[in-house]
Amino acid sequence: MRETTNPPLPSRSRNFARRLRQSQTEAEIRLWTFLRGSRLSGFKFRRQHPVPPYVLDFYCDDAKLAVELDGSQHTEVTDLERTRALQSKGIRVRFWDNDALSRTEAVLEAILASLRAPTLTPTPLPVGEGLNTRADP
Repeated sequence: MRETTNPPLPSRSRNFARRLRQSQTEAEIRLWTFLRGSRLSGFKFRRQHPVPPYVLDFYCDDAKLAVELDGSQHTEVTDLERTRALQSKGIRVRFWDNDALSRTEAVLEAILASLRAPTLTPTPLPVGEGLNTRADP
């Protein structure tokens, strides 16, 4: 089992995430039925996952992928700010709005494609590997 080294969440973030889990939208409920319990090709998702100061609708830690369902409370500016902040932490973000209700299968296929896509952050080479910058005579 994987050990977690994350610091404890602020109680405000944790409590807010709990409230959001108790009052999910119809789109969130529908999508969660397909994501929960590692149902999507074995990828584990969390719902209403806190990443202070944000709470992500769905998050897959193994792939560092956040799935956000936009609603009326979101604006283009706040979405862009949130996306930049999450990307600075190495988290990729995908957005869908009512597609989660009307085109659930297409959304799940897009999520699966994102999960299988390589991350943009390169994995560091092991010590001693890589380019040799020393000029040999």
